[in-house]
Amino acid sequence: MTDPAPIHQGIHPVTLTRRPDFYVIGEIIPPGSRVLDLGCGEGELLAWLAEHKNVLARGVEINGAQVRKAIAKGVSAYQGDIDEGLADYPDKAFDYVILSQTLQETRAPLQVLREMLRVGRRAIVSFPNFGHWRVRAAMLFNGQAPKTDLFPYDWYNSPNIHFLSINDFEDLCREHGFPIEKRYFLAGSTRITSFPNLLGQTAVFLLG
Repeated sequence: MTDPAPIHQGIHPVTLTRRPDFYVIGEIIPPGSRVLDLGCGEGELLAWLAEHKNVLARGVEINGAQVRKAIAKGVSAYQGDIDEGLADYPDKAFDYVILSQTLQETRAPLQVLREMLRVGRRAIVSFPNFGHWRVRAAMLFNGQAPKTDLFPYDWYNSPNIHFLSINDFEDLCREHGFPIEKRYFLAGSTRITSFPNLLGQTAVFLLG
């Protein structure tokens, strides 16, 4: 498997260190695509895709301050709650709908996934893997909600309300008929090919 196309210009190096899934997403999306990013944050990924892959980029973000920063980068973004659905968009309005590191923060993840596959021809979903060995070890030895590099929050102020593993997500896709086209597993920026549910820190799935 080739390394993903580098995403350096337009994205701060600290963001790249924190979000290696951006590399993979940048590799997946072909030039000229229509892209919707759900939970787009400050729009760094969309700004890069618009500049370097000439995509038609749209973003949705619940945090108003982040929406304003995204707009300042030239990203077409609006403030909205993706848990309330994507009724403003018709079927297959986009080639790719992105949900990066946000699935675990949604109240109704199954409904969000269904809406992604309704309005997009393909969906890209990335999330931190709760099955990673460091998380398992933290639970085993501390007997408390894990606090690791993957999950740096205390239990009472974490934005994560659903904790899922790679196996959990694949089970959900099988149960509800979401076709998985590609899988990518990362430990930091390193690709993982063996025992991903144990060794992978971040998962990226391309759904058809």
